[in-house]
Amino acid sequence: MFGVTAIFALIEAVYILLIVLDANTTNGFFTFIQSLAEPLALFFPGLFATGNYNLDVILNYGLAGVFWLVIGSILARIIGR
Repeated sequence: MFGVTAIFALIEAVYILLIVLDANTTNGFFTFIQSLAEPLALFFPGLFATGNYNLDVILNYGLAGVFWLVIGSILARIIGR
């Protein structure tokens, strides 16, 4: 179970990198990652509004990535028992 949630966190991390490194938003890979990352971010987008778009993405989607890692770890411990 941890593997699945780690992949979710990885998707969030790739999305953050694409945004921060100013990737071409019309590129097919970008839109594919975006279509995966946005639903996986759950309720985190918009949580922090610092006025700096890149910092907002790092905080909001980064927090979503950490969330998935924590959930995966908890589920792995529960299922492992």
